[in-house]
Amino acid sequence: MPMIARVPAASPPWEGTLPRRGLPRALRRFLRHRPAVFAAAVILVYLVAALLAPLLARYDPLSTSAGPRLYPPNVQNWFGTDEYGRDVFSRVVYGARIAFTVGVSAALGAALLGSTLGMLGGYLGGGVDRAVTVAIDLVFAFPTILLAVALAVFMGASMPTVVLAIACVQAPHFARVVRGATLAVKQRLYVEAARAVGAGTGRVLLRHILPNVLTPLIVQLALSFSYAVLAESTLSFLGVGNPPPAPSWGAMLTGAYGYVEQAPWAALFPGLAITLLILGFNVMGDGLQDLLDPTRRS
Repeated sequence: MPMIARVPAASPPWEGTLPRRGLPRALRRFLRHRPAVFAAAVILVYLVAALLAPLLARYDPLSTSAGPRLYPPNVQNWFGTDEYGRDVFSRVVYGARIAFTVGVSAALGAALLGSTLGMLGGYLGGGVDRAVTVAIDLVFAFPTILLAVALAVFMGASMPTVVLAIACVQAPHFARVVRGATLAVKQRLYVEAARAVGAGTGRVLLRHILPNVLTPLIVQLALSFSYAVLAESTLSFLGVGNPPPAPSWGAMLTGAYGYVEQAPWAALFPGLAITLLILGFNVMGDGLQDLLDPTRRS
């Protein structure tokens, strides 16, 4: 009796990105990326500080009786006090909450809006793709921070306004990245097969396109978070972000601007907080790209 060869069932195309068996190897590869591991540790410290702010802060961040005005760092006030006698350390710790709230909300909002437009434009093509491309080029024609300032001024200073303004100016970055990846993925045979068996546009986008554009999407998400933190600090510094006396790092820099020579610590510590968090997410994004992009693996 002749033997019939068995053809193994084809696995879904997205399983080649990060298969279950490859997760330990991917984790080991990530742990060998020392800058990315250091960046992850820095981000974790900020996250813990944001979550445990009431436990870590020695004073109420809005209290003006934490010590004398412009008092240098000491045992009671580790980072000194600001121009109103508020504890700088407590305000920096609570500022991490604002940074993470704005950063996560704005980055996720931009990712949702931009990736949806990018996938629709890249997959449907024609007039939809031209409209998406024109919208992307129109936003890129203006400096992003000036556009965010204009939106924040138009809608009024508040945290929801800051989140919406940053999400709007960051969405085109996601749209451009996801559109390019979608144009490449939609030519694959499994997408053609899904359409041939009658799969609708929504099913094709969610089941076959989205899992295969996650790699650039995740990297862009990390970079967008760092930009959101910088943009929120810039808007608060210019007076169109979170209104005072909110302990925003940018607002702290504004208050310390006139006392840099007399009390440099009032500007040094919030400035370092902004710099380290942005650097951490930028390095993390680079490490994720090394991990997820097969063309960059040695």
